[in-house]
Amino acid sequence: MAAALQVLPRSARALLRPLLLGSPGARLASGMALAEQARQLFESTVGAVLPGPMIHRALSLDPSNGQLKVQDRSFQLQQNLYLVGFGKAVLGMAAAAEELLGQHLVQGVISVPKGIRAAMECTGKQEMLLKPHSRVQVFEGAEDNLPDHDALRAALAIRQLAEGLTADDVLLVLISGGGSALLPAPIPPVTLEEKQTLTKLLAARGATIQELNTIRKALSQLKGGGLAQAAYPAQVVSLILSDVVGDPVEVIASGPTVASVHNVQDCLHILNRYGLRAALPCSVKTVLAQADSEPRGPHTCGHVLNVIIGSNVLALAEAQRQAEALGYRAVVLSSAMQGDVKSIAHFYGLLAQVAGAYLTPARAGVSVEDEQLHKLAAELQLPDIQLKEVLEAIAGARGPVCLLAGGEPTVQLQGAGKGGRNQELALRVGAELGRRSLGPVDVLFLSGGTDGKDGPTEAAGAWVMPELVNQATTEGLDVATFLAHNDSHTFFRHFQGGAHLLYTGPTGTNVMDVHLLFLQPR
Repeated sequence: MAAALQVLPRSARALLRPLLLGSPGARLASGMALAEQARQLFESTVGAVLPGPMIHRALSLDPSNGQLKVQDRSFQLQQNLYLVGFGKAVLGMAAAAEELLGQHLVQGVISVPKGIRAAMECTGKQEMLLKPHSRVQVFEGAEDNLPDHDALRAALAIRQLAEGLTADDVLLVLISGGGSALLPAPIPPVTLEEKQTLTKLLAARGATIQELNTIRKALSQLKGGGLAQAAYPAQVVSLILSDVVGDPVEVIASGPTVASVHNVQDCLHILNRYGLRAALPCSVKTVLAQADSEPRGPHTCGHVLNVIIGSNVLALAEAQRQAEALGYRAVVLSSAMQGDVKSIAHFYGLLAQVAGAYLTPARAGVSVEDEQLHKLAAELQLPDIQLKEVLEAIAGARGPVCLLAGGEPTVQLQGAGKGGRNQELALRVGAELGRRSLGPVDVLFLSGGTDGKDGPTEAAGAWVMPELVNQATTEGLDVATFLAHNDSHTFFRHFQGGAHLLYTGPTGTNVMDVHLLFLQPR
């Protein structure tokens, strides 16, 4: 139905849309067409931050003299290049790097998620795979993004390679999201299990990724600049695919090539905040007591060049371009959506209501919801959002609008259900939309993880529309109960036969999450 409208002149579409899309059946068809557009837009957004193109943009090799150029720095290569990497996107990054620099590569070690090679083979993504007879050794581990003994073996192999380098060598370090779990090397006597238990407790109580990484660095041999220290005096080039709001290099994968700026007092403050200091294992207390309270000095990483090669900002820019090509007024809200998933869902529900009113010709003045939206945006402390300008752009749209955002909200676990932050956010937004007056505007919200895996599920995320709660009730599904148990994946698997789940398979990249909010006047 929507496709039929698009072939008509704009004036005719405006006249016919209420007639053609007025019935429930026609609106359902319109909703499904909108969902398909949302899926396609999400996939093209992910395509903009795939490892291969980003590696080739970041590295330039002159084959005539072996000069490798990275930004404004040059490195002389002559069979003196070593490679290590860790993260969800590192397999594809390593494949692209070896293809470009292979004649100079002596040895490599990478730590990647368990099953990723088989998954890439199954989905036909050959460009993400290392070639036969590669000089890069691959370790798979960290199932469900949790550190394990396979990842520990990889971390120790990476440390061993780094410690054997000389001043004549160049170490290329490839880092992406998921790198922390894939590079676990606790400082003895802390065991992997003790460190993992502490991290789980912090995450379950709502600790931010910055707080988690501060603790990880304090207990790690390689994080917080430890890998850079191990590689000294070799030159280190670190190419980073960011999965953290604001792209702080010291936080991504817990900053293995960046000197830590945190000390023991920072760690104790975090542990106190979440009520965990008294429950610390003796080994953790020992390491924290022995640690130097001063941060590792910047001089320890003076031999390192850290370069961000891809980020959520880049992904959203591509999403904006693609949405505009589809005929939407596309506006980027923020690439820093973080905080409790309940508050983020409330924000999107309010935003949809206010934006819908701005798209309605009969809108009169500033509403109570307008004021509530601005107040909530201030409470969320989104550093890059310009809400006034966003709403002005919506008011001037005179047609369908696509609002784009990215980031990484947190979920405070209350139940033992199965899900991920994207599916939980989508379900909460669906509930928010259902309780609001949205006017004559079709609304769809999609949340997806750019790595293609949301929590311990095979889905990347999910999409919802305002009718979700009522439709779920007719199927005997109570949204509130599923949310109370953090069981969003189970809900979406049963709801309409799983039609609202977003499946991409492993994408080979990771730049946090993408949120798409579509508003289409009827």
